[in-house]
Amino acid sequence: MRVATGLLLGYAADRLLGDPRHFHPVAGFGRIAMALEAHTHAPSRVRGVVHVGALVGGATAAGMLADHLAGRVGDPGMGRDVGRVAITAVATWAVLGGRSLEREALTIQRQLAAGDLDAARRQVRNLVGRDPSRLSADEVARATVESVAENGADALVAPLWWGAVAGVPGLVAYRAINTLDAMIGHRSPRYREFGWAAARLDDVANWIPARLTVLSTAAATGSVAGVRRVLMTVARDAPAHPSLNAGPVEAAFAAALGVSLGGSNSYAGVVEDRGRLGDGPAVTVDDLGSAVRLERRIGLIALGVIVAARRAAARRVVSRRRARRAR
Repeated sequence: MRVATGLLLGYAADRLLGDPRHFHPVAGFGRIAMALEAHTHAPSRVRGVVHVGALVGGATAAGMLADHLAGRVGDPGMGRDVGRVAITAVATWAVLGGRSLEREALTIQRQLAAGDLDAARRQVRNLVGRDPSRLSADEVARATVESVAENGADALVAPLWWGAVAGVPGLVAYRAINTLDAMIGHRSPRYREFGWAAARLDDVANWIPARLTVLSTAAATGSVAGVRRVLMTVARDAPAHPSLNAGPVEAAFAAALGVSLGGSNSYAGVVEDRGRLGDGPAVTVDDLGSAVRLERRIGLIALGVIVAARRAAARRVVSRRRARRAR
């Protein structure tokens, strides 16, 4: 039960405190990745595989070591469980980003409501990779809502899922994968080949969490009609999106909010058409508060499902062990 308890405590810490303000381990990992890239980068998929393998493997090994050492702290039994609960909680807090995502979105909402479009354009750079320099106020709002949807899956549901599956090693391995995708997984001339492995590995790591996010979004509507609307919108609109994971998540979010997302975005001068997601009106600044509240509900629903599943799996393991001993 220690993993489930650690996930709950880590989630609570993220809600109360947000990201660690100093010596953030994810930022430290990013600096290590940049330093290694100076030696490994080349327009080669093989070099990219080596780069990603070294970094993700190193992060996973560090997580395994931390979990092992925590298990040796204290007396046998409950004392060692406390150590592992603590390290799981700390790791969960470090890799989750739900509260910080919310703060960014609400800051942009305040800036747009005050008519400070230039400030909102600068702020939204923290969330999206598209060029915001010519975005209107409503386009900044759309970019923010899409980021809340996608990053709600990447920075909240997916870490919880991998923490439930593999404990501390799963938490840190997933965050390493997702961070590398953000750093080198985009299709710029520099990373088209070198970043291929990071992008594909992130697709694999997020496949199940993205679908869990869709189901959590449907449940967050609170009605049978809402669930039906979300699932039908995802089935119809998600295939038009170039991302197999972001497409379903954003389509579900659009349906739950009753707005439309997607459209054309500019990334480093390259225009990408993401199709239209949802049937409602275009996003405005008034939708940002609703988006944040929806993201909170999705996080709580996903947390409940994941923790319950982890506890049920742990009970089955204990029951099997007792059955073997009784034979």
